[in-house]
Amino acid sequence: MQQLDWIVLSGTLLFIVFYGAWKTQGSKNVTDYIKGGNEAKWWTIGLSVMATQASAITFLSTPGQAFHSGMGFVQFYFGLPIAMVVICLVFIPIYHRLKVFTAYEFLEGRFDLKTRSLTAILFLIQRGLAAGITIFAPAIILSAVLGWNLIYLNIAIGVLVIIYTVTGGTKAVSVTQKQQMAVIFAGMFVAFYLIISYLPDGITFEKALKIAGASGKMEVLDFSFNLDNRYTFWSGIIGGSFLALSYFGTDQSQVQRYLSGKSVKEMQLGLVFNGLLKVPMQFFILLVGVMVFVFYQFNTSPLNFNPTANEAVKNSVFAEEYKDLENKHNELEILKSNTNLSYGKDLSNKRLVKEIQQINKLESSNREQARAIIKKADLSVETNDKDYVFIYFILNNLPKGLIGLLLAVILSAAMSSTASELNALASTTAMDLYKRNIKEEKSDQHYVNASKWFTLAWGIMAILVACFANLFDNLIQLVNIIGSIFYGNVLGIFLLAFFVKYVRGNAVFVAAIITQVIVIIGYKFDWMPYLWLNLFGCMLVMGIAILLQGFSKKEPK
Repeated sequence: MQQLDWIVLSGTLLFIVFYGAWKTQGSKNVTDYIKGGNEAKWWTIGLSVMATQASAITFLSTPGQAFHSGMGFVQFYFGLPIAMVVICLVFIPIYHRLKVFTAYEFLEGRFDLKTRSLTAILFLIQRGLAAGITIFAPAIILSAVLGWNLIYLNIAIGVLVIIYTVTGGTKAVSVTQKQQMAVIFAGMFVAFYLIISYLPDGITFEKALKIAGASGKMEVLDFSFNLDNRYTFWSGIIGGSFLALSYFGTDQSQVQRYLSGKSVKEMQLGLVFNGLLKVPMQFFILLVGVMVFVFYQFNTSPLNFNPTANEAVKNSVFAEEYKDLENKHNELEILKSNTNLSYGKDLSNKRLVKEIQQINKLESSNREQARAIIKKADLSVETNDKDYVFIYFILNNLPKGLIGLLLAVILSAAMSSTASELNALASTTAMDLYKRNIKEEKSDQHYVNASKWFTLAWGIMAILVACFANLFDNLIQLVNIIGSIFYGNVLGIFLLAFFVKYVRGNAVFVAAIITQVIVIIGYKFDWMPYLWLNLFGCMLVMGIAILLQGFSKKEPK
């Protein structure tokens, strides 16, 4: 990184932090601090909802996912627009009418205090873990690629977020997220434009898509019912709908974003805006990853994109064996480039398509052998390099200044998501557990101060989780897996509350505990792809609660 990159990176992040803290200081009451004074317009809500979901993991992992597996991951988001419509019609009017501070507050009126508390605790567990991963994800990748100290980087990201989130609460989160989304969109569009401009003469964007298609990267839709396929049209529409319903309808980190709206209409328009823009946005980010793949059809790529992995094996007894694989990789790179250039001149040549596919198989096999050697050299090193692909491209191919901008994109996304999570964790702790379970009356200012202290506490907890976390197969999948383990259960509780009026609190409470245990066991023993856990958990808690209610005497209302 050059001096200009440091100036762009630090200037962008510090401006966002201190502008957010200055603009929103001095909340007078709990409504101001937790619900932003109910002043947010629909575009602020829409951008805030998007920024909360679009963490750094999105901008690091999604291009890498497309590089390796193509566009099929976009199917994961197909259920999101359906969920937005349901939430607009069912969830938002109820939350607004009851003037709740958190989603779980509604459950006490419908069921009882213990069900409200259990659901809030389930949220705190999964979102507390996710907040740590949101910090850890960019930190471990940037530390590996840039040589920065991982612990210090975790702490730096966490502290920057804590400063403005503690100071301004929900309003600070919303204000800064608009700026962060502007940085994110600008950075991704610049990166996309530059990738296209770096392609060889004669390789237009249209030809680049054909080249990607020849390697199977443009297969967007999979209508199969094969449960071994993690991402299909049906898992996206069904499992994705339930995940999105749970996340946007019952996760306080999202609910708090639209509870800050001026009216029901503003809240609904904000979610519709998110629903219309989110799928195209994810499609575009995946397309960036596919274009990075096309770029590396004509330019040399490393055998493994994780520099730590390469360093580990080259300093081991397996260095010569790894060097042989690198030589073979370089030969395949030349063959691949020549074949793709020929295909770019004759897109109707099916023989060249078969040659490209054969080269890809050889390259994939070679990379797999490299991963096995890396694992033998050092068991602690992450061999799966999906999350390193895009950052490697950024650091090795973008001009001065733009590297700083793209790093600012990644860190801004990490900060925006983490801020929403800490804000929601603090609000839930303050309102659902602390305020509800203390007997004496306290002033509004007391609960504002309590929320600030809880924000600080959860921020420290997130930093600690980040410092002790380990890299998973793919970070974007890890966050969704954690959500899927808990979200189905929580969504089922809310659906019972909304639609099954005769089921009471005791039945739901017991059913929720049984369901959570079964879902965790189901994930551990790999009963089904994780997206289906959302549907499974939702149906299971509803079924058990209805059965338990049927076997028990009706509780008094």
